[in-house]
Amino acid sequence: MRSSNPVFSRRGFSRDNGYAGFNAAPQAGAPVTGAGPYAQGTAANPYATNPYAQQDTRYGAPQAPARTGAMTIDDVVTRTAITLGTVVLGAALAWALLPVDEANLGKSYGIAIGAALVAFVLSLIQSFKRKPVPALIVSYAAFEGVFLGVISSAVSTYIGPGVVMQAVLGTMCVFAGVLLAYKMRWIRVTRRFYGFVMAAAMGFMLLMVVNLLFAAFGGGDGLGFRSGGLGILFGVIGIILGACFLALDFKQVEDGIAYGAPREESWLAAFGLTMTLVWIYLEMLRLFSILSGDD
Repeated sequence: MRSSNPVFSRRGFSRDNGYAGFNAAPQAGAPVTGAGPYAQGTAANPYATNPYAQQDTRYGAPQAPARTGAMTIDDVVTRTAITLGTVVLGAALAWALLPVDEANLGKSYGIAIGAALVAFVLSLIQSFKRKPVPALIVSYAAFEGVFLGVISSAVSTYIGPGVVMQAVLGTMCVFAGVLLAYKMRWIRVTRRFYGFVMAAAMGFMLLMVVNLLFAAFGGGDGLGFRSGGLGILFGVIGIILGACFLALDFKQVEDGIAYGAPREESWLAAFGLTMTLVWIYLEMLRLFSILSGDD
């Protein structure tokens, strides 16, 4: 089963080099052991390939023997720090070197949009790769950072200097809250949870695209999803969806470590976590911008 995030582009860990990856399935006819609701099924059971079925009774994580060269939590933390650090560095440089005053606003916005498009293309290229490419992931983070830096600078200049800090703190709080809830097993990532989140995310993205088209061809704010009461509502929904994707990311990391995924797969985990945090930050930025404008 695939874990994903808001851009629907990241695949799960694979079965490579003798390691049982995130998408690994039991052998035909072999019983699925563990304590999950489908624990005693066989390969004939449509849920027999569910990695969540092989779970330990205490911790809910599939068990696998330790392997040399397998991914560890330290690998994930290190790669995630690299990608997020690159995003922050790119944002800081863009904030400093691409002013959003009246004389340079058009140029800065143009560079920001171009950086966003490049980041999107790089994310798609990585998504179709069989293995993670660190250079692609770090480049994605750099261009994403440029986009975020210009947008954040514009919000700070024209809406309020405190909005950006509120969005950063809000993103950190969501991350910490979801991590705590996941570790305490208040959130249980199941196949049903995955299906619900993906369906909700596709509906959300479709509405946003429709709103963008109405805004582009009809002028104004389109269907009103970016301002007022509807904007606040959809901002909150976007943040909740981002939190749900964080839970999927944590489950992917947990299963990848337990199944002995190759160490290089930690770059995929970092890639997914970075994209999800960018999603949450942008929704936070939009929500606090609307709330500041209503004051």
